[in-house]
Amino acid sequence: MSADCIGPPRSQPRLAASHRGGVGLGWSGADFLPGNRIVLLESGAQYFPALLAEIAAARCEIRLETYIYADDPTGREVTAALCAAARRGVAVQVLVDGFGAREFPGGLGRQLGEAGAQVQIYRAERAFLRLRRHRLRRLHRKLVAVDDRVAFAGGINILDDNDTPGLGPRFDYAVRIEGPLVARIWTSMAHLWRLVGWARLRRRPPVQTPSPCRFDQAAGAMTAALVIRDNLRHRRDIENAYLEAIAGARIEIVLANAYFLPGRRFRRALRDAARRGVSVTVLLQGQMEYFLPHYATQALYGNLIGSGIRILEYRSGFLHAKVAVIDEAWATVGSSNIDPFSLLLAREANIVVRDALFATGLRNSLNRACRTDVREITRADLQRSSLATRMLRWTAYGLLRLMLGLARYGGKDYRE
Repeated sequence: MSADCIGPPRSQPRLAASHRGGVGLGWSGADFLPGNRIVLLESGAQYFPALLAEIAAARCEIRLETYIYADDPTGREVTAALCAAARRGVAVQVLVDGFGAREFPGGLGRQLGEAGAQVQIYRAERAFLRLRRHRLRRLHRKLVAVDDRVAFAGGINILDDNDTPGLGPRFDYAVRIEGPLVARIWTSMAHLWRLVGWARLRRRPPVQTPSPCRFDQAAGAMTAALVIRDNLRHRRDIENAYLEAIAGARIEIVLANAYFLPGRRFRRALRDAARRGVSVTVLLQGQMEYFLPHYATQALYGNLIGSGIRILEYRSGFLHAKVAVIDEAWATVGSSNIDPFSLLLAREANIVVRDALFATGLRNSLNRACRTDVREITRADLQRSSLATRMLRWTAYGLLRLMLGLARYGGKDYRE
């Protein structure tokens, strides 16, 4: 790929600083807070040292939520740090998903419990082969809150980045947050911890308050919001945040997503943006991790490319990122993929940042990633595909749509 492999052509002007952050670049349903300092962390090489440093510095409390908590070198290192914190009197609470972290309760979870940490499982898997609709509703958030000082959010599980022989490290993002937004993250985590305990014990646990409480102190100049998805009041919040920002885009949209199977509304929004002259680039997974979503996503390539949307496949390693930059003024880093499982079923958490410096930094990071092993998919590539490959793509797409229909999720958005 070229040195500037994402974004508008060189002949197309970038947004002037005075025009950034215009109408449509913030979502009216999100509560944006000023006064934050947010640092972008690229993959585990930057995330885990920052996380371990904050765990070591914790004085009162550590909360951690994750989908996957693996018993590998990274998982054991994080566990040792959490156990050490618990032994020195820090209140440690760890919440993991019952499907993504199936082996955790009897392994690393037991070690944490023995050290004095509290551990809860979100929807524990007790009958692995039993088919029930609620089994698709998973905890996919990756959040950490340490004392009242700092929080982490993003897409990085407690999992070693270098666990696939022959491929580079898993490519993902997280953010380190200081400032008033930490309070929103703490409150959301405390609420979910309470709900899980209530469901397990069949009684309402007491409401918790952090101590000491200094959440309102400004730490920087960034304006940002926590946007969550759940199955009650916030069912479409993350998708709506994306859609409003896309509708307001003037120059450029860059999306990087591990699993990309958008519904009709999302696809139409991207096509409309491209038709009004916005440069739209979508960076997707080039390595096959899961058969059905891999081929189902490829079934959409022709329609997207035909609308003027660039499709890039990342092949250096597994792309696990779930980020976007719009007009170098709006950016999001989080756990939510652009697929029905994230947008309709799972509990997710994204940070949306309205700050030109942060957005530019994320865009530059994505551009650097594109210089390694990225291939642009063209219409000619699709035309050269064999009949068997084309049938495989549409069969995978049809199967996923059928699964959603049988589970009665998604409405017309995924059954057009």
